[in-house]
Amino acid sequence: MWLKRLKLYSELLKFEHTIFALPFGLASLFMLYKEPPSLKKVFYILLALIAGRTLGMAFNRWIDKPFDALNPRTKKWPHASGLVKDWEIKLIALLSLGVFIFACSQINHLALLLSPIVVFFLFFYPYAKRITYFPHFVLGIIYFLIPIAIDVALNERVSLLACALGIAMGSWVSGFDILYALQDYEFDKKVGLKSLPVKFGIGGALKVARLLHLITFFSLLFCGFLYDKTTWIYYTGLFLLSLFLVYEHSLIKEDDLSKINKAFFTVNGFVSILFFGVVLLNHFFS
Repeated sequence: MWLKRLKLYSELLKFEHTIFALPFGLASLFMLYKEPPSLKKVFYILLALIAGRTLGMAFNRWIDKPFDALNPRTKKWPHASGLVKDWEIKLIALLSLGVFIFACSQINHLALLLSPIVVFFLFFYPYAKRITYFPHFVLGIIYFLIPIAIDVALNERVSLLACALGIAMGSWVSGFDILYALQDYEFDKKVGLKSLPVKFGIGGALKVARLLHLITFFSLLFCGFLYDKTTWIYYTGLFLLSLFLVYEHSLIKEDDLSKINKAFFTVNGFVSILFFGVVLLNHFFS
């Protein structure tokens, strides 16, 4: 019984998508610390990342449920089909919020003071598609804040390197969120939801996504110049990462969206893991 519920919760919250944020967050941790952090601090940083991501997904499922129940792509998801009740989603959100705030309080006072900013954007994101054609950039802001938050947690500062990492992360996520939104293009137009594909069409959205991932590449290149331990390993890894991004965009064409899931999950999972692996190797061989 409990195993079945846990499986439903895992499906509801898409825990496998943690592969996008967590490796990138860990890479930021290695690049940003001035003094090696304690295991306790690393634990609370990871706990805040996981709790914040869970909170965002709970908000998303709760707030988007009326539309997800109508969308042919999502109507069988646990929350949309009624397998997971509203009170369960709200409880998950409440518990995640509590864990997130507690983890921030254990990191340092500045992290605790700034935590409501993160919570606000997590809550606002599901509403953004009702207000603006650019909800993808709201999600990008959330990911932009991850390296900023890690810098605050480690060093109680916001450095230029953290901002550059934030721009790389934010543009990368905004770009693949635009690609993901392509599969709901017709549904969003029908029900009046807003997205960049609805605003500019599929072709226009693809161009913006490519531009954003070009920004990702150049931001990570700039990070290499800012980071004082950069070696040839970092630049070689960045070249390989750029090939994954090129491959991602080669999978999706204006008249063929059949490979969106492969581009979204598989390729972007490799991008995040590859970047962490490259930063880790660079760190130990610098």
